[in-house]
Amino acid sequence: MNEIFLCVFAFLAGFIDSVAGGGGLIQLPALFIFLPDLPVAMLLGTNKFASICGTSIATIQYARHIRINWAATFPATVSALFFSFLGARVVTLMDPAVMRPLVLVMLVAIAVYTFLRKDFGSLHVPKLGSMKQLSVSIITGMVIGFYDGFFGPGTGSFLIFAFIGIFGFSFLAASASSKVINFATNLSAVLYFGFTGNIFFKVALLMAVFNILGAVAGAKLAILKGNRFVRVFFLIIVSAMIIRLGYDVVLR
Repeated sequence: MNEIFLCVFAFLAGFIDSVAGGGGLIQLPALFIFLPDLPVAMLLGTNKFASICGTSIATIQYARHIRINWAATFPATVSALFFSFLGARVVTLMDPAVMRPLVLVMLVAIAVYTFLRKDFGSLHVPKLGSMKQLSVSIITGMVIGFYDGFFGPGTGSFLIFAFIGIFGFSFLAASASSKVINFATNLSAVLYFGFTGNIFFKVALLMAVFNILGAVAGAKLAILKGNRFVRVFFLIIVSAMIIRLGYDVVLR
């Protein structure tokens, strides 16, 4: 019975993550609820394995229908891969919970800005020259990659906001680029958890299938409905993260 519930939550997580990021808000808590006897590291590893499967398929879905700006995306992907590992190393030296108040403030600012700017992300108008785009892409990957390895919640949403606000992408194009980078930041974590035996494959493989199904459905719907749909979905997910982190900061 627990496996059935986990598959449902994996599907929802894949769907949400493929559209606006934030799938971890659903999938990871579900693992903690339905598999309470497993070590925390194994729960994290199982979550990452299922997530990266859905992210990879969503990336392919977007790449088939949305033109990905690789000149802006690839440098950020490479730097994010390395700095995600660095962030994961630093997290062993200090408590990532210190990030919660700062991240909460940033998410509130993003939600307010996106809500007030009705045209935000409605058009795809890249605004950086090639050299500036390269340097900004590397820095973006460094910052968000480190954050994902160190703390994590909201990485996909932060990437979407950065690609719209800094690079001038539309919501759809930003979501497509964010999936590529998210895959890279998750890859190092999956390899680490796999080599240390912290993936519960019996459940992870099953959840991965449903995460993929959710990711395919979410990506197809986003592509079909367009920027307006992704914008609304983005605001809903960011609001959910604000509530979740607000609860952690105020009541814990």
